[in-house]
Amino acid sequence: MFFAACAIALLCLVSVSLSAPLACEDLVRPLDQLDHGHLEGRWALVAGSLSYLPNLKRFRRRDSATVNFPSNISDTTFSYSRSIRSDNKCLYNSYNITLDGSNFTYDGTDKSNFSANFVHTSCRDCLVMHFNIVSKKHHHFYLFSRRRQLEQEEMEEFRAQVDCLNLPAPAVMDPTRELCPDEADYDPAAQPEEKTEGKKD
Repeated sequence: MFFAACAIALLCLVSVSLSAPLACEDLVRPLDQLDHGHLEGRWALVAGSLSYLPNLKRFRRRDSATVNFPSNISDTTFSYSRSIRSDNKCLYNSYNITLDGSNFTYDGTDKSNFSANFVHTSCRDCLVMHFNIVSKKHHHFYLFSRRRQLEQEEMEEFRAQVDCLNLPAPAVMDPTRELCPDEADYDPAAQPEEKTEGKKD
């Protein structure tokens, strides 16, 4: 009887430890190893938080956004592209970056003032990116996925990561909003104008 009670108590302790939330140091730790194959392709922005509130306000007005990493990444230096749809118009940019494990830098940036990395996530088809502008104490924290909408548990993990970084509550993208097409297929003249009467920033 004693041994049975001990076994039950041990099982209870194990279940509690498994269900306990992760410590912040685990939630926001950089990836141990970045899988280049996992990185390749297009990712849709699901949510994000920015420490500088005016930027967060502008961020919330986005309709959608994506990042697209090249296929067959075999080197540490390469370019990736970004698209942002806002007011029914698409904006495209390309960036040259250099990888160092799960950390990366942009060409031309001051490494002592800027850091960026890919952050651990339990979501298998997600990508979490953390940017830190040291001099301004600005943090940008983004969640991307192959899917437009995630499960509640996956979103709760991201919100917990945001809390660990003491950032404002994340803005969540509307999964029904259209993504920008590939830049080569984008025709600005074909985009319908969005009514802006009465719309204020």
